[in-house]
Amino acid sequence: MLRMTVYLGETDQYQHHPVFTEIVHRAHRAGLAGASVFRGIEGFGSTSLIHTTRLLDLAEDLPVAVVIIDEEHRIRAFLPQAEEVLTEGLITLDPVEVVTHRIGPAPTSGKAG
Repeated sequence: MLRMTVYLGETDQYQHHPVFTEIVHRAHRAGLAGASVFRGIEGFGSTSLIHTTRLLDLAEDLPVAVVIIDEEHRIRAFLPQAEEVLTEGLITLDPVEVVTHRIGPAPTSGKAG
């Protein structure tokens, strides 16, 4: 399996939508196994400006990581879509060994039939 991690700022935009949301929705449409977004509490990037939740005036544009794990060929096929929407940031690919992957019951619509 291969893990793609996209590091970006939470205020990064693509066509008036957060980039992390666009990546998750594109991954879903592509049929990838799943995608998760993690919001950092502190960090800095290429600008060297530290963003942190500890100071209100620096709490904007916190670091965000979008993590997607799937078969290598599926991740590599999806990579151009992630690159297309990324305005600033970093994409990494790492081989991973999946030890356990349990799938719960399918979601229901909540309607009684």
